[in-house]
Order: sequence, then C-alpha cells, then structure tokens
Amino acid sequence: MAFNAETLAADDRFLAAILHCADQMLLIYRESPRIASIFAAQQRWLMAHAGFALHYGDPDDGRSGLYSGRFIDFAVRNDIASRNTAAAFMQEMLAYRFLRQVPGPDKRTRYLEPTETAEQHFTRWLLAHLMILDSLDGGERAGKVTADPSAMMAAIQPRIAKAIIGSERVRNPGPTFNLFNWANTGGLVMDYLISRLPEFPRAAERVAVGPLSLREIREQFMISNTHLKRLLTQAAAMESVGWTGPSRKGDFWLSRRFILEYWNYQAAKFAIIDAAAEAVLGPAVLDEPQARRVV
Repeated sequence: MAFNAETLAADDRFLAAILHCADQMLLIYRESPRIASIFAAQQRWLMAHAGFALHYGDPDDGRSGLYSGRFIDFAVRNDIASRNTAAAFMQEMLAYRFLRQVPGPDKRTRYLEPTETAEQHFTRWLLAHLMILDSLDGGERAGKVTADPSAMMAAIQPRIAKAIIGSERVRNPGPTFNLFNWANTGGLVMDYLISRLPEFPRAAERVAVGPLSLREIREQFMISNTHLKRLLTQAAAMESVGWTGPSRKGDFWLSRRFILEYWNYQAAKFAIIDAAAEAVLGPAVLDEPQARRVV
C-alpha cells in the first residue's frame, strides 16, 4: 500500500527525505538552469506537468495529443494560468527546444511533443522522488522505471499530474510557501533555505540555519538583488524568516510554521507520486509492516 501524506508528515525521519529532495532540485538547477527554471515557480511547474500529461494521455480517457489550443484551454479550466500566460509558456518551450512540432491526425492542428532533453529531465525528476521513496521502505520503484523509462514515464506521469493539479495541499500549502513558490526563481530560493536545515525539533518556534549570503544566492540562482530582498522582506514581515542580529546580521532562521508548510507540501507530493507509481508498478514491497516503516 502506498504511503499516505499523514504518515509521512507525522514522522520526524522524513526530514532526511525532504533535505535530499531539495538537494536534488538544486543539483538539477546547477547542471541545467534553463530546464530547472521550469521547476522554480509553481505556475511553470504545473504547466509543465499539464503539457506532459496531455501529450502522454489522460489516465481517465486515454486521449493523447498536445497542441496549443488544448493546452491553453486545460490551463485556464484548471486555474493554472491565463490564456496569454499559457500561450507564452508554449512559445518559450518551443524556443528553448523543449517542445517540437510533429505530424498529427489533423493536418490543420500543430501537434507538439516534448523533446528528448525535456523528457530525460522530467524522468530524472520522477526517479529522484522514487529513489527517495525506495529509501524509506526498501522498495524497487526506481529500478522498475529505469528498466523502461519512456513507457513508465508515459504511464505514471499523467496520474501524478492529475492528482497534483487537483490537490489543494500541493497547490496551496500555506502563505509563506506560496510567496516563494509563485515568484520567479522563488521555489529554488526556498529549496536552498530548507536545504540548510541542520535539524527540525518540532517544539522549536525557530530553527537557525547559519549565516546567509545574499550575494551567493543572487549569483547561484541569477536572481536580482531587488527581487531577492523583496522576497525576504515580505517573508520577514510574515515572521517566517529573519536574522538573529539587527540589520540582517547573525544567523538566519526559519520559522516552525514555514518549515511545516514545506514539510506538509512534500508529504502530500510524495504520497501522490507513490500512489501513481503503485497504480502502474504494483506494491513497492509486500511486507506491510516493513513497508510503512520510515527509515
């Protein structure tokens, strides 16, 4: 049986999975900033999932085919983006060669498909999450997907996309998470801040993560000084982040509320991914007591 969000969120040992996931997202960014920019803000991440799901085929009706009109209608209908934003995203993906035109059943429609580069990076995203799930219960999800990545991605990803797009817990985890994740590059800044956590004692109202270099963040994520300071100032006004000393001196800290928003978001997301994997691959492990033991 797949993990559920409550089981993951309640277990303190899930912190190791959260930190590893944050590190993996940062690693992808350092290797390929352009492709990782798709994961750097929630709206772009949701649009990418929507595009892949339409290409592979909705798990309910099996109808596949990605083209601009269908994608834009889907984005608007599911409150992901406006028509103009969705159309601009498609053009950007074509310009970056993450999408390409292909022949389709209707010659009047310009059908599109993800390029090998886009598919490889999305498969890597999936495998990173499956490997973390495997580390929690000794399952073999990642190995099964690696055996036939294209077919497995096509079967699993639409299920993930549908559940994520329909999940309030994933799309709206809390005000501080939303502040970062709806801003350009904000999701990567948030991953970086969380990756600095040394531990997370549940009773602590604040957790110090050591000195914070704004210059290092700006250079690493190519974010403007104005944009970064605005994000941190807004988060500080919400009492979600801050410094132990005046004038942004001393150690930087994250509030318990902010950490829990991120924690609960990850738990909900991992549960969705595990449920989709189980629907396609079958149970990860057969020994139920062992399967639910987070290590």
